[in-house]
Amino acid sequence: QVQLVESGGGWVQAGGSLRLSCVVSGPIFSVSTMGWYRQAPGKRRELVATISSGGTDYADSVKGRFTISRDTAKNTVTLQMNSLKPADTAAYYCYAYVNFNQHWGQGTQVTVSA
Repeated sequence: QVQLVESGGGWVQAGGSLRLSCVVSGPIFSVSTMGWYRQAPGKRRELVATISSGGTDYADSVKGRFTISRDTAKNTVTLQMNSLKPADTAAYYCYAYVNFNQHWGQGTQVTVSA
Protein backbone atom coordinates (compact mmCIF):
# COMPACT_ATOMS: atom_id res chain seq x y z
CA GLN A 1 0.00 0.00 0.00
CA VAL A 2 1.01 3.64 -0.25
CA GLN A 3 3.20 4.81 2.63
CA LEU A 4 4.64 8.15 3.63
CA VAL A 5 7.66 8.09 5.88
CA GLU A 6 9.00 11.26 7.50
CA SER A 7 12.45 11.90 8.85
CA GLY A 8 14.51 14.77 10.17
CA GLY A 9 12.69 15.87 13.30
CA GLY A 10 14.49 16.49 16.55
CA TRP A 11 15.52 19.06 19.08
CA VAL A 12 17.07 22.41 18.30
CA GLN A 13 17.65 25.69 20.04
CA ALA A 14 15.74 28.80 19.01
CA GLY A 15 17.26 30.32 15.90
CA GLY A 16 18.44 26.96 14.63
CA SER A 17 17.41 24.95 11.59
CA LEU A 18 15.97 21.55 10.83
CA ARG A 19 15.16 19.80 7.59
CA LEU A 20 12.20 17.43 7.34
CA SER A 21 11.83 14.92 4.55
CA CYS A 22 8.96 12.69 3.52
CA VAL A 23 9.23 9.84 1.05
CA VAL A 24 6.23 8.33 -0.68
CA SER A 25 6.41 4.67 -1.57
CA GLY A 26 4.12 1.94 -2.84
CA PRO A 27 1.98 1.60 -5.97
CA ILE A 28 2.18 5.16 -7.30
CA PHE A 29 0.46 6.29 -10.48
CA SER A 30 0.25 9.96 -9.66
CA VAL A 31 1.30 12.35 -6.92
CA SER A 32 -0.19 15.81 -6.90
CA THR A 33 -0.33 18.20 -3.95
CA MET A 34 2.08 17.50 -1.12
CA GLY A 35 2.54 19.37 2.10
CA TRP A 36 3.05 19.54 5.81
CA TYR A 37 0.75 20.03 8.77
CA ARG A 38 1.74 20.42 12.38
CA GLN A 39 -0.05 20.02 15.66
CA ALA A 40 1.08 21.12 19.07
CA PRO A 41 -0.45 19.71 22.28
CA GLY A 42 -3.77 21.36 23.01
CA LYS A 43 -3.80 23.24 19.71
CA ARG A 44 -5.58 22.79 16.42
CA ARG A 45 -3.83 21.21 13.50
CA GLU A 46 -2.20 23.88 11.33
CA LEU A 47 -1.39 23.69 7.65
CA VAL A 48 2.26 24.75 7.40
CA ALA A 49 3.10 24.54 3.71
CA THR A 50 1.90 23.02 0.47
CA ILE A 51 3.41 22.45 -2.95
CA SER A 52 1.67 21.61 -6.17
CA SER A 53 1.85 22.31 -9.87
CA GLY A 54 0.40 25.70 -9.03
CA GLY A 55 3.23 26.64 -6.74
CA THR A 56 3.81 26.86 -3.02
CA ASP A 57 1.85 28.27 -0.13
CA TYR A 58 2.75 28.89 3.50
CA ALA A 59 1.10 29.69 6.76
CA ASP A 60 1.70 33.30 7.73
CA SER A 61 3.49 32.11 10.84
CA VAL A 62 6.28 30.46 8.82
CA LYS A 63 6.59 32.69 5.77
CA GLY A 64 10.16 33.76 5.18
CA ARG A 65 11.51 31.06 7.49
CA PHE A 66 10.32 27.75 6.01
CA THR A 67 10.79 26.50 2.45
CA ILE A 68 8.95 23.55 0.93
CA SER A 69 10.34 21.69 -2.05
CA ARG A 70 9.83 18.39 -3.80
CA ASP A 71 11.73 15.91 -5.89
CA THR A 72 9.16 14.54 -8.29
CA ALA A 73 11.41 11.75 -9.53
CA LYS A 74 11.97 10.51 -5.97
CA ASN A 75 8.43 11.24 -4.72
CA THR A 76 9.91 13.23 -1.87
CA VAL A 77 8.80 16.45 -0.21
CA THR A 78 11.14 18.44 2.01
CA LEU A 79 10.55 21.22 4.52
CA GLN A 80 13.56 23.37 5.32
CA MET A 81 12.93 25.18 8.59
CA ASN A 82 15.16 28.10 9.52
CA SER A 83 15.08 30.62 12.34
CA LEU A 84 13.07 28.21 14.42
CA LYS A 85 11.09 29.51 17.37
CA PRO A 86 9.71 27.74 20.44
CA ALA A 87 6.25 28.30 18.92
CA ASP A 88 7.27 25.94 16.10
CA THR A 89 7.38 23.04 18.54
CA ALA A 90 4.88 20.45 17.32
CA ALA A 91 4.44 17.10 15.68
CA TYR A 92 4.86 17.57 11.93
CA TYR A 93 2.94 15.41 9.49
CA CYS A 94 3.48 15.21 5.76
CA TYR A 95 0.67 14.44 3.40
CA ALA A 96 0.34 13.76 -0.28
CA TYR A 97 -2.41 13.14 -2.75
CA VAL A 98 -1.34 9.83 -4.23
CA ASN A 99 -3.49 8.23 -6.89
CA PHE A 100 -6.12 10.90 -6.09
CA ASN A 101 -6.37 9.88 -2.42
CA GLN A 102 -4.88 11.76 0.53
CA HIS A 103 -2.30 9.87 2.52
CA TRP A 104 -0.49 10.80 5.72
CA GLY A 105 2.82 10.13 7.33
CA GLN A 106 3.17 8.99 10.92
CA GLY A 107 4.54 12.31 12.13
CA THR A 108 7.88 13.52 13.38
CA GLN A 109 8.44 15.62 16.48
CA VAL A 110 10.14 19.01 16.32
CA THR A 111 11.10 20.60 19.61
CA VAL A 112 12.56 24.10 19.77
CA SER A 113 13.94 25.29 23.08
CA ALA A 114 14.25 28.93 24.09
